[in-house]
Amino acid sequence: MLYDEKEITLKDGRRALLRSPLVSDAAEMLDFLKCCAAETEFIIRYPEECTETVDDETKFLASLIESPDKLMIVCTVDGEIAGNCQLSMNRRIKTAHRASVAIALKQKFWSLGIGSAMFSELIRVAGEHNVTQLELDYVDGNTRGAALYKKFGFEQYGVHPDAIRLKSGELRPLILMRRKI
Repeated sequence: MLYDEKEITLKDGRRALLRSPLVSDAAEMLDFLKCCAAETEFIIRYPEECTETVDDETKFLASLIESPDKLMIVCTVDGEIAGNCQLSMNRRIKTAHRASVAIALKQKFWSLGIGSAMFSELIRVAGEHNVTQLELDYVDGNTRGAALYKKFGFEQYGVHPDAIRLKSGELRPLILMRRKI
């Protein structure tokens, strides 16, 4: 699914662009994923698990662009990919009212309003596609993410115990949240 570009002003006054990913972004998207995975334990995988090739990523991005029920928005700042988010809508009759969302930002772009801008757009697009419930999960301990989700009206509805095992052996739950539209 394609997203109509939108320019936003960040809290520090810089301009950022929200747009659909391009297949030509594949190499930079892989670097972005590895960077985010290295910066925090709240991404679902470690950097060394990001083993996709540029060709794999190119095919993945092309499939997103062509998909009628998946949307990715990329945020660029000064030409650099700063963050991305994804909306995955269900198409089966019984679950078509639900969609899942995910978000990632490079640490150097935290606290600039990018996450809020992307969430606003995900909620808007979901509503335009008759989605009435958004869902997400996050690794327990991600207080920054939790604050963003709560800011946008997400409420906890469950816990998936011991869902994440860190390299240290520590087990952490996933917190399940939803938001009505």
